[in-house]
Amino acid sequence: MRHQPLPPVVASDTVLPTVSGQPGRRAVISLPKARPSGRFVISQQAPGHGEAAATGDVAVVAYTAVVWRNGKALPGPYDEGGRPLLVPLGRATTLPALDRAVQGRRAGSRVLVVAPPAAAYGSDGSPKSGVTGTDTVVFVVDVLKIVRAHATVDGDQAGVPDSLPQVRVDRRSATAAIAVPDHKAPGRLVKQTLTAGHGPVVRAGRQVVLQQSTAVWQQGRDDARLVMSSQAGGGPLPVVIGRGNVIKGWDEAVVGQRVGTRLLLVIPPDKAFGPHSPKGIPDGAVLVSVIDILATV
Repeated sequence: MRHQPLPPVVASDTVLPTVSGQPGRRAVISLPKARPSGRFVISQQAPGHGEAAATGDVAVVAYTAVVWRNGKALPGPYDEGGRPLLVPLGRATTLPALDRAVQGRRAGSRVLVVAPPAAAYGSDGSPKSGVTGTDTVVFVVDVLKIVRAHATVDGDQAGVPDSLPQVRVDRRSATAAIAVPDHKAPGRLVKQTLTAGHGPVVRAGRQVVLQQSTAVWQQGRDDARLVMSSQAGGGPLPVVIGRGNVIKGWDEAVVGQRVGTRLLLVIPPDKAFGPHSPKGIPDGAVLVSVIDILATV
């Protein structure tokens, strides 16, 4: 998807769609007969009273969307069987229209977005949805929840046996300090619950938001260097779990857990990266991951 430079955001325009319906439900969008002006409009329709979103956060949103040219409704979270969308803010991984719409908004807000091609599907459009490279798309975005950039799970952390890595999570940075014991790593996947969650159960195929810190098992390292972390990636990690989008050890361990759980995982090579690891991780490495399960949709 190719995007042109984004036009500046304005709060209103001479001709705008009108919106009706309650936030948290499918919106009714009435389109004017006039052609869109090409401006990128973000206009708050209803205020929220929760936390305000900022770069690094992950927003849970639902939206209604139509093509201005012909009023064609686009697929979205309010369709039958649809699920809310996770929007990692400021990371350029989703449509600019959705990212910019949520920035600075409070949970509970409803926002009208008039998105010219550069802010929507770019010059390529979305042929499978019937959106051309010149179409303006109108979104009505409901901000359901904000997961903060440095969020961690609540609750006391249980102790772990001396045979396993010791873990301390810094709540300010949302990263873990990992101390590896001075003996050989186990040869199987080890899953230890550090904090038990009481939220919804994570199902395979669902989106989750994870805070993770990962080091390599190197015997006797009291300050194991992190080789991966969600914070290094810009904030909590939104991912579809149980479908091979992450390493096998994470998929196996996270599915079936409850939101609010913190896990310590020791992951053998066959459930990590195997004999050919990414740059910065030794081939055939045993990994130690600390994962906080922050949300699922």
